[in-house]
Amino acid sequence: MRKLTTLLSICFLASVTLAQDVEYKKGMILVDGKDYAKVEVTKQNFGLTKLFDVFSISGEKIITAVPATEFEADKNDNSYLFYRFTFLTANQVGIFKVSSLSQEKSFAKLVGGSGILVNDKVDESKVKQFIATNGASPRIAVDYTLVSRNKAWPVSLKEDKTIEQNSKIIGNFKPTGSGNGLDHYEFTLPSGVIIAKVSFAGGNNAQNMELFTAKDNLKRTVPIPQQEKILIADASIDKNQFTIKRIAKWLVDNQYL
Repeated sequence: MRKLTTLLSICFLASVTLAQDVEYKKGMILVDGKDYAKVEVTKQNFGLTKLFDVFSISGEKIITAVPATEFEADKNDNSYLFYRFTFLTANQVGIFKVSSLSQEKSFAKLVGGSGILVNDKVDESKVKQFIATNGASPRIAVDYTLVSRNKAWPVSLKEDKTIEQNSKIIGNFKPTGSGNGLDHYEFTLPSGVIIAKVSFAGGNNAQNMELFTAKDNLKRTVPIPQQEKILIADASIDKNQFTIKRIAKWLVDNQYL
């Protein structure tokens, strides 16, 4: 019975600790009515985003938090922003979600409930625990920005597997294998970002392609625009260079390249 009573007491104390009351008033984070940390806010983009510096009550800067814009946001949820927290005195960095509305209060509540400050000093083990339990693991955002040029110009292929338009390199293509009557290719932006993977049968007279586009994560069968039937093809650039050129033109026309 004594052990049971002790266990219940521990559970009660844990629940009390978890139920801490966090408030944010005039740049001060309060936990259970007591001063916990100070916050300095720098507004950016007309106040849409903010930079945060957190100080202990004694005045030591302990956290710097900035928007982590290199990460991919959820297209179906714009209620939060990713922030990079640098814990200056603990040599730790973590990525966290902060509400896009009421950013200051959301940030203060997150820090106030972290438990990383013990006797006005940062506890490194609690920082690691905070990152592990509250941190986010977003995907790096991929930049699909196209090369600026006049798209009225014809698309051309070069022997080094580059694709040009308006005398500018707009992308690259490379064969990635053949099998079961299909030839496989990848198309990339000059930066190396993969924009499309294609497979087709029929060589330079291919009628359709199996197409995967990375930007929208779509896979489908697409007709390849045909002009004249190719009987004998120059293979100096690629054995399927006529089909590759037609595919490149389709990618340009559909804003992928």
